[in-house]
Amino acid sequence: MSKRQLRFAARTLKRKGTMSSKALYLRLLKYARPHWKVLLAAVVANAITAALEPVLPALFKQMLDEGFVAKNQAWLVWVPLGIIGILLLRGLAGFASSYAIAWIDTRLVQDLREAMHKKLLSLPVTYFDNVSSSQLTAHVAFNVGQVMRATTTGLTALTKDTLTIIALMGYLLWTNWQLTLIIFIAFPPIIFVVRKVGKRLRDLSRAAQINVSLLTEALSESLSAHRLVRIFDAQPYEIERFHGRANMARKLEMKRVIALGANTPVVEILAAVPLAIIFYVAMHQAISDQTTVGGFVSFFIAMMLLFSPLKRLTTLNDVLQRGLAAAEVVFEVLDEIPEADHGTRTAGKLSGDIRFEHVSLAYPGKPQPALADIDLHIQPGETLALVGGSGAGKTSMVSLLPRFYAPSAGRLLFDGVPVEDYTLASLRANIASVSQEIVLFNDTLRNNIAYGAKRGASDEEIRKAAEAAHAWEFIQRLPEGLDSLIGENGVKLSGGQRQRLAIARAILKDAPILILDEATSALDTESERHVQAALENLMQGRTTIVIAHRLSTIVKADRIVVMEHGCIVEIGKHDDLLALDGRYAQLYRMQFSSSHA
Repeated sequence: MSKRQLRFAARTLKRKGTMSSKALYLRLLKYARPHWKVLLAAVVANAITAALEPVLPALFKQMLDEGFVAKNQAWLVWVPLGIIGILLLRGLAGFASSYAIAWIDTRLVQDLREAMHKKLLSLPVTYFDNVSSSQLTAHVAFNVGQVMRATTTGLTALTKDTLTIIALMGYLLWTNWQLTLIIFIAFPPIIFVVRKVGKRLRDLSRAAQINVSLLTEALSESLSAHRLVRIFDAQPYEIERFHGRANMARKLEMKRVIALGANTPVVEILAAVPLAIIFYVAMHQAISDQTTVGGFVSFFIAMMLLFSPLKRLTTLNDVLQRGLAAAEVVFEVLDEIPEADHGTRTAGKLSGDIRFEHVSLAYPGKPQPALADIDLHIQPGETLALVGGSGAGKTSMVSLLPRFYAPSAGRLLFDGVPVEDYTLASLRANIASVSQEIVLFNDTLRNNIAYGAKRGASDEEIRKAAEAAHAWEFIQRLPEGLDSLIGENGVKLSGGQRQRLAIARAILKDAPILILDEATSALDTESERHVQAALENLMQGRTTIVIAHRLSTIVKADRIVVMEHGCIVEIGKHDDLLALDGRYAQLYRMQFSSSHA
């Protein structure tokens, strides 16, 4: 991605972010509200630490004035003991604060990740059509950590450092108010510099968030397709692609370092002016006996202690801006509108009667509709095959059944009831699917078969489903049987074994409506024989809709629907359509001649 593209993406994200920094931070703090007791413990511990800061310079004042000047023996004993006690108490309070803040930090990261995961699973299919899954992974894995680190770091600053500054400033005013007023000279220019740097850091953080998503995307794609990369000798291209995004990440980080690095010396220089004035005035006060040695040393120590929390507050801006930039992305996901589910009717066990009444479907941004005036009635238990070229509308048609998409016009009915009247969960409980692109999880065979609502299925039920799917014969040969791990997307299994496993999952679900996307097209003869037999077991007594790529596999279908450009052009049985000598006969002759060429 070029610098120009990245800047454009960052500006786009900035325009999307409608919440101010304050609003973002207050929204983040809402996630800490359930853990207010731990948060209160951290605040109390920070308050104790802050309250103890002025005590140390006060003890040094007494030690110098009473011990070294007045030769008071009692102070020579109590001051060292007081120093030990203060440092011990401050250490315990600091540990308690660190532990409480870390507990809140990790818990908030967990809570926000779970909230994002839950929201993502509730979003409509159209959302995932437009957003890369690797970018969403980066948001959940990386951005959430940035967000919550900013939250807890900010809490620490607002309590510990702010209270420390207040306590020390109070002590300085009490010790020598004339010298303390000089310190305030540096505040306006320092605040100005911090605000300017903060704006720069926020812009850089926005760009960095986008680039991290792109970096994750490049890494995920090259690793998941590692075999394809090798076959096509694409390692140099993938290496170069990843290098470009990794290099952009480095450049953005260096810009952030420059902005942050310049911030610290500028602030120190601005603070050096009032510091020099303080020394000048203090020496004049000492000459005129307006202050003691102990008073000046005590003031100087308190002033030095003041610089540490002030410096942390200035560098805190970097963490906060990175966190707030990440929060914009996170909240953009959390604010997405979930999949619409306005149905109030529970589907129960449907008969499998499906009716399309003049249904059309148009995808956003597409000039041509995917489906146009589909009028079709599928009888319960019927096997209906959909055939046609790429882009004919076959996949779009079956995508309407589980309500992945809603018709743009017309009605879709199940058992005479409009599809939108059913609750999504009850509707989808009546639909099973086996696709050519099998989706399996890096889990055991047992958990891949007994998936979702069937997680509580018994071993006997799982075994029967595996037997019906012709999968039990290879499962029982594995050393760990059903408890065998299958790797990412079933990489440890053959293509036929993966498809039989998916069929077993569909058999166990026992749904009355079945969607099949040609499951035997890429298999060897032996695997195809097993899979075809398993599919025949699966199809018994169900309304089955088959997306057919090889026409030889659907000659026994009750009806065949031929589609072109989103329209139905022919309907009938195999022999009738061949006799018609239309589009189906043309497709069949093309496949038949190519298979015997």
